Amino acid sequence: MTGKSKRQHSASLQAARLTAGAFLLLIVVGALLLSLPISTHAEGSVPLLTGIFTATSAVCLTGLIVVDTATYWTPFGQAVILALIQIGGLGIMTLATLTGMLLVRKVSVRSRRLAKAESRPFQMGGARRTIIATVLLTIVCEAVIAAALTWRFFTRYGSPLGSSIWSGVFHSISAFNNAGFSLRSQNVVEYNNDWLLLSPLMIAVILGGLGFSVLVELVRRLQRRRRERVEGQRWARGRMSITSQMTLWGTGALLLIGFLVYLIAEWHGAFEGFSVGQKVLNALFGSVTARTAGFNAIDYAQVSDPTLLATNALMFIGGGSAGTAGGVKITTFVVLLAAMWTELIGEREVTLGHRRIPDGLVRQAMTVAGAGVLVVGASVIALRTLNPHIDGDRVTFEVFSAFGTVGLSTGITALLDAPSQIILCLLMYLGRIGPITLVAALAAKNSARHFHYPEERPLIG
Repeated sequence: MTGKSKRQHSASLQAARLTAGAFLLLIVVGALLLSLPISTHAEGSVPLLTGIFTATSAVCLTGLIVVDTATYWTPFGQAVILALIQIGGLGIMTLATLTGMLLVRKVSVRSRRLAKAESRPFQMGGARRTIIATVLLTIVCEAVIAAALTWRFFTRYGSPLGSSIWSGVFHSISAFNNAGFSLRSQNVVEYNNDWLLLSPLMIAVILGGLGFSVLVELVRRLQRRRRERVEGQRWARGRMSITSQMTLWGTGALLLIGFLVYLIAEWHGAFEGFSVGQKVLNALFGSVTARTAGFNAIDYAQVSDPTLLATNALMFIGGGSAGTAGGVKITTFVVLLAAMWTELIGEREVTLGHRRIPDGLVRQAMTVAGAGVLVVGASVIALRTLNPHIDGDRVTFEVFSAFGTVGLSTGITALLDAPSQIILCLLMYLGRIGPITLVAALAAKNSARHFHYPEERPLIG
């Protein structure tokens, strides 16, 4: 490894460690704020584990709760949760870099590397513009969705204007950041027949789940097309990055698969008694939120086993990279599928979109997915051992939801004992920063032996 490679390796590992540490610090600060008497309606102080669990869930954009957000927390406590969601969504490293840039008008190479560990822009030289675009996109998207939700709460449900604005802002930020927190005791179950309220939530979830780099690329392409149209030029379609192609096509495919599973499996199950339009709406909403967000418009304790199994898979895959989604990410899953297809057809090189995928990247995808499987598997065994009285399918669902930072639950979160809730906290933390730090560490490694061992082919399959 050359001196330059060693320095890059050290900087990347340091960025990964600082990212993990910053999220941990944010959780501690959030837990302390939530422990204040002003944060809760309950008498006495907030139990330590309750504050830690809620702060972890908010910072890691999960949405699992052990107390009712609507009734347990005061407006101050809810505002703390909302702030944790927003900061966690943007990424503490991105915010730190942006703050330094606004104050001193200069971003050091080290700061850009720290930002890259979380936001991962296309090029190091484009970190400044990408971070600014990320913040602007977040503000614009959340403002538009908040306005739509506020209008609906005010006109359709007769909520006071102030309450409608607060609900609109809270649910907009929660949706765009794929957090799944709600100011309603039953989440959004009471709105499961309202297209005009659930649709903005779905749009926000999808946009946030695509990833900031994909959104920035889409916005830039739209701006270029508009500019060329004004100038009378013929629009040159150009080629999207392979990351955007995988994310957009993968998102569309997973949404369709999830929609069909929910619609078919729950037609005479959880959707019994719904009109056809309501069944379609809830199947679509379930597919959208299962991958990243955690809002629920139905009671997941009543869904069928096929739906739970499909939802587990969607939660594990998650959404796009460099965004607010959880899971191992769509790009990881698509690369693994491409590698499998390459072996099946006997090709030597993994290709996607007429581009060759480096072998090292395939190994990284295998490592991230494999590590996720091991963590989830060990956690299921641990929680099942600690809670033998709870159905295994529900325990497994809870673990996948925590690791994927989704937040869906069959209602067992508050029923788990303290060790189990601590395990869920660790899962949410690992699910949020694990893939980021792991990929950063793997990408930084550049060691190579100057010799080769003799080759021997073991039996496979």
